[in-house]
Amino acid sequence: MRDQIHVLSIGEMMPAVDAALAQDFVVHQASAKGIPEIVAEFGDRIRGIATRGRQKTDAALIASLPKLEIISNFGVGYDSIDVPAAMARGIIVTNTPDVLNEEVADFTVGLLLSTIRELPQADRFLRDGKWPRGAYPLTQTLRDRTIGFVGMGRIGQAIAKRIAAFGVPIVYHSRKPQAGVAYKYYSNLKAMAADVDTLIAIVPGGASTRHMINADILAALGPRGILINVARGSVVDQDALAEALRKGVIHGAGLDVFADEPNVPQSLLALSNVVMVPHVGSGTHHTRAVMGNLVVDNLRSWFAGKGPVTAVHETPWPKIG
Repeated sequence: MRDQIHVLSIGEMMPAVDAALAQDFVVHQASAKGIPEIVAEFGDRIRGIATRGRQKTDAALIASLPKLEIISNFGVGYDSIDVPAAMARGIIVTNTPDVLNEEVADFTVGLLLSTIRELPQADRFLRDGKWPRGAYPLTQTLRDRTIGFVGMGRIGQAIAKRIAAFGVPIVYHSRKPQAGVAYKYYSNLKAMAADVDTLIAIVPGGASTRHMINADILAALGPRGILINVARGSVVDQDALAEALRKGVIHGAGLDVFADEPNVPQSLLALSNVVMVPHVGSGTHHTRAVMGNLVVDNLRSWFAGKGPVTAVHETPWPKIG
């Protein structure tokens, strides 16, 4: 019976998601008991995982759950999951694509403008009582910029659509040209960085993109350069970025993601030319609720025998053979 299907919930899943899962499954919350304890007691019964992506679903955890069938990820990025280990076992991996595209795109435009126009810094200037002693210094502008996208997937295209309305040039770099995308394509990231003054990173995390924005890319971007990272912290060499910001190699940065969340290094906290927020790109009640519903729907659909709703591209579905 469905009420005897055991599901492990990890990564501080939203309470509403755990509550929805509890309507159909026996839910073991890692935040309440701890993964080792749950695995020791229920490892041979757990058939599904719901994960927020804040803890690793690594090969060891997957191996410790012999009846695991599906891992349902909260979010588009699923680099916290050892997908090859899951694939080797025939375990389905799902994520929550598309439902957060518009929210993240809206947010990215806000972060871009806040970084270029120094809105948080100007807010602090006013609150600190400095305005009566003189006007806030003039800032950079979006008017004379060329925006280079590092990645042009579905979210990237949603961001680009909004930025295009500002009447500024847009170019992009990705593994290959995107069908139906008219913006100029660069096969070489460093060449693109040298030709633009603003980079927006919106690529998946993982080994293939780790530190793809490094000291060389930042140097090519140059002293007017602005970096916006709404991808994954691993995409940027964080130490190189802090050094580039400190030395004026680039002008500024807007960061929603970090290498070791929720820990942000002092080397970044000490800087005044970086706008930082705690990974809130999709963080609205509306969008997080829709994402949570999709996590639950993937598990319900799978255990109802209907297959996954949004399997990741590595998961062949329907299965062949």
